[in-house]
Amino acid sequence: MNILPTRCPICSGGITVTKFQCDDCDVTIEGRFSVAGNRFSQLGDEQLSFVETFVRCEGKINRMEDELNLSYPTIRGRLTEVIRALGFEPGKEEPAPAPAPAPAPEPPAKTISEADRKRILDDLDAGRINAEQAMQALTK
Repeated sequence: MNILPTRCPICSGGITVTKFQCDDCDVTIEGRFSVAGNRFSQLGDEQLSFVETFVRCEGKINRMEDELNLSYPTIRGRLTEVIRALGFEPGKEEPAPAPAPAPAPEPPAKTISEADRKRILDDLDAGRINAEQAMQALTK
């Protein structure tokens, strides 16, 4: 399977994805989907490989020196390139991402009377209703 390109291989223009298809159930979704939200899609193959190594080495440059057989300044230089390719400037404070909106509060559960609760459980015990019906009645 091919990797999703982020640039046109002919003219280097932007790419718009218009179709997704599930390999398992054969469902197809068509529309206009942006790949711009993924900063890592801006990285080249070499840069992605560098980031994978960085993560695997837990960000420890001395481990990267051993694994890649490169000097500290070379690794720092490549890290700076990746940081810039992701749209950041090394050494500058970046604004914190906006917090995710809080989920809407659930409506308060309606309480049923003790007599209704007992009646529902008696009906369940007697086999007049099944467990699903009892749960629905108890949570109304």
